[in-house]
Amino acid sequence: MYQQLLLEKQFTEKLKTIARRADLKSYVERTPQLNRLLRQAASRYITGNFRQDGIEVGRKLVAKGYAISIEYIGENTTDATECEAIVAEMKALIIDLGQAGISARVSFDLSHIGLSLHQELAFSNLMKLAEQVQGTGLELFISMEESSKTDDILSVYKQAVSVYPNVGITLQAHLTRTPQDLASLPSPSRIRIVKGAYQESSDYSISRSPELNHRYLELVESAIRQGQRVSIASHDEVIINEVLERGWLSDSKVEIEMLYGIRPELASRMQNIGHPVRIYLPYGHEWYLYLCHRIAEFPPNLYQAVIDMVGNEEVERIQAYVERG
Repeated sequence: MYQQLLLEKQFTEKLKTIARRADLKSYVERTPQLNRLLRQAASRYITGNFRQDGIEVGRKLVAKGYAISIEYIGENTTDATECEAIVAEMKALIIDLGQAGISARVSFDLSHIGLSLHQELAFSNLMKLAEQVQGTGLELFISMEESSKTDDILSVYKQAVSVYPNVGITLQAHLTRTPQDLASLPSPSRIRIVKGAYQESSDYSISRSPELNHRYLELVESAIRQGQRVSIASHDEVIINEVLERGWLSDSKVEIEMLYGIRPELASRMQNIGHPVRIYLPYGHEWYLYLCHRIAEFPPNLYQAVIDMVGNEEVERIQAYVERG
């Protein structure tokens, strides 16, 4: 058991590291067969390439009683013109959600809309989006990124939320700084608490462990006591069972949030017994890093990825090839 856990830890660390390598991402993109196989694996977790793909999946989930978050996936944009195009896409998403009558969160990374260029650009673009959602019933939700960006992300968030209270923020439990970050937020705030998917130094982060679970639950409890609106973003049944036992979901400001394609049977079970569940729905072409993170956060997802890559059609193709000799 110890050896298995050690291997999983090493696998997770290595996968998180290669996920950030632009050269590998580029290789995948320009290698058609590899791109196709990995895209098949990613399709379990990504609603599709286009805005309407995410909206259509969202419409079906809302009809079943779920809340949704939807994201035009991407990060680390380093071209100002491209940032403008991304903001235009997000504005179109807001308009389409409003016309469809879907109440949702629109999630995004600040580095997707300018933070990798200038903090001021990210703030300016965020304010444009915040103005766009006024009167729509939609929320904007900022995701958290690598720890090197945390100060800038929190700074932009605090400036924006002082003007537009329907902007939310994500906090990562694995960073040792997060209890202080939580305490620094205005109340009431809209907060999503995740364990954290990025590879970070052990000097300022906690690895996946019972200690991290304990820290996660401490953060949730602190946020609830502060009167915050809290999304408990986890598929970990140890965490969820503890949340149920402590009765936190009886608070109308608390919900469970799960990722599309991850543990749908658990989401359904929670929703069927009357607990509020939100499903996070990404769409777009930037699926490579997202797929790597989904596998890294739970290594057995690699088995499912292989199954998805070698689906029935692929098996038939291989069999036909073998039979041809």
